[in-house]
Amino acid sequence: MKLEKLEQDCYYHIYNRGINGGPIFRSDENKRYFLRLIKKHLSDKVSILAYCLMDNHYHMAIQVIQEEQKVTQSFSNLFNAYAKAYNKMHNRTGSLFEKHFKRIKIQDTKYLRNLIIYINTNPEYHGVNNDYKKFEYSSYQTTIVDSNDAVLMPIAKEEVINLFEDIENFEYLHQQKMNLNLDLNALDLD
Repeated sequence: MKLEKLEQDCYYHIYNRGINGGPIFRSDENKRYFLRLIKKHLSDKVSILAYCLMDNHYHMAIQVIQEEQKVTQSFSNLFNAYAKAYNKMHNRTGSLFEKHFKRIKIQDTKYLRNLIIYINTNPEYHGVNNDYKKFEYSSYQTTIVDSNDAVLMPIAKEEVINLFEDIENFEYLHQQKMNLNLDLNALDLD
């Protein structure tokens, strides 16, 4: 599979899962550490519009704001640093993630809005949490709160709200779970 280049100013769906569908997060501590690494390695390279960390996979909707080589290397550094720490913490060796992180270039605004909804409602979709609004490791709460106090991961909140016209429409469309036109089978994350 040829990997999509991460072109500057373009939007992407970034995702991956654990090797053989295994866990990549075993605790809240693992998830918080992964989010800290995202801040460290990506904060000046991409804008994050949405994210969700599940036990065996993650999703991000991003916009690339730096040149491709820097962004690709930063993602590599993030995943390598996390895998090394995870392996040490859990006394394991070998690959943690499937071969390469997957990326899909987003070509239109409707798809991007649907993707953000899918990412934010992923805990409910997978039956992990019956109320996606209360799931701690997704960007939904970060988007709807007034301040960024105690936020684990800053997101491009203003840009996200503008994509949905306003916060009320953002919440409404999440509640309706919009007719997602994503090819969920292609994600192969179950």
